[in-house]
Amino acid sequence: MNHDDTRDLRRLAGQLIMIRFPGTELDADMADFLRANGIRAVCLFRQNMQDAAQLTKLTADLRAAMGPEALIAIDQEGGAVVRATWVPAPPAAMALGAADDTDLARRTGAAVARAVRSLGFNWNFAPVLDLNNNPDNPVIAERSFGADPRRATELALAWMAGSAAEGVACCVKHFPGHGDTNVDSHRALPTVAKPVAELEAFELLPFQQAAPHAPAMMTAHIVYPAIDADHPATMSPAILRGLLRDQWHYQGVIITDGMDMHAIAHHYGVGNAAVKALAAGADMVMALGTRATQEETLDAIARALTDGTVPRAQVDASLARLAALASDYPCTPGEYDQDAADRELMAEAWRRALTARGNPQRPAGKAVRLVVRQDTISDGVSEAGVPAAVLAASLGRLYDVEVVTFADAESFDWAALPNDGRFTILASTSRLRYGPHARATWRPDLHLALWNPYQALDIAAPALLTYGFAAPALDAVNGWLAGADAPGRCPVPGLA
Repeated sequence: MNHDDTRDLRRLAGQLIMIRFPGTELDADMADFLRANGIRAVCLFRQNMQDAAQLTKLTADLRAAMGPEALIAIDQEGGAVVRATWVPAPPAAMALGAADDTDLARRTGAAVARAVRSLGFNWNFAPVLDLNNNPDNPVIAERSFGADPRRATELALAWMAGSAAEGVACCVKHFPGHGDTNVDSHRALPTVAKPVAELEAFELLPFQQAAPHAPAMMTAHIVYPAIDADHPATMSPAILRGLLRDQWHYQGVIITDGMDMHAIAHHYGVGNAAVKALAAGADMVMALGTRATQEETLDAIARALTDGTVPRAQVDASLARLAALASDYPCTPGEYDQDAADRELMAEAWRRALTARGNPQRPAGKAVRLVVRQDTISDGVSEAGVPAAVLAASLGRLYDVEVVTFADAESFDWAALPNDGRFTILASTSRLRYGPHARATWRPDLHLALWNPYQALDIAAPALLTYGFAAPALDAVNGWLAGADAPGRCPVPGLA
């Protein structure tokens, strides 16, 4: 094979991958890499973003380098999983499940799309269709619309319709379902060992109902032994081709989750895994690793195109689907003149989601003690939680706040808190569930579960569930403390 043939195969491979890159501008080296390899899809993260002006220039530069069929993606789900943090803060999916209003879900999806389209994005990796019925799930929780397959699907479809109306493609995830796992696929390879009938009635149902409407679907790095005991869904011909394409007749784009995640990279190697995913029926591989792993992925796909492991006819079909996605949802950034209205919409959604559990009482006086983590941590998927100082300032609009912070919940001595009559508020500002020490000994007067609602199961105290820690969620808490209702109803077993 001569040099020109190799280069052409690499450029063909480049059209089948999505990459990420560091930095807040497109430097000459990265622009050359995109052009030389025919790459037309990128996903941007917080590390790529400073403000609207910077990000709009970056996406414009990317479009110039990648061409008119560019696919520029973002994870702007809502709640803790947002990348552009200065635009109106959308509620998490479970917040919309708690509000239980499809019109509100549609308007929220539209508002999210308006904001990200104005910044130059045409593809949003949302909404999540995973049904969270496992309290120990370390990575989904409030990202799910709930545990009832049909109602969660109705809310998700409404959200998608709002996004589509504003010109941004959705991508439902994580097919065939990441809700009933207690392992994070970013760190290990989970298994969902349920019989097919149970999967069809639960995990699969939202994806099957969404299939006629979803422009794209993202695969899960999870093994479903009842369907394919040998491959995770991302690399399973039985799941991607047999179930999704042949049985459900899905016509949209199939994209993998990040192939740098430990569930894949540590078990299969990124290049090998990329080939297996494409051969199984994926249209695009999310090659989110380093430049070295992206080079490895390109080389592996190019070899697979040469030896027929990935047939050319299949590639042509994938390219047609990707071209149609880009054509249906072009990158058309413009003025964003609905910021104020969308902020009020988001605030309405956060207020309507606020959920009371266990008959919480408001402080009788002005003196409160806030117990909260010292640090703000991320789980690697979400943004970091709200800092203690920000939360104290928010509550400080109503009360005289004394702040007590802890570094490690399992060693914090609740009994050492002064018995001075202050109303004690515990604010949970991470996704982490509490361990046995905190469960047995912590007794706040009020628990603000500001992220993972399942933390309310850990602490024997009345709770307010917000499903997120964005500023309008804190405002909703203050509204309740000042006398407003908490009208939400948590849409998962055990928390309703």
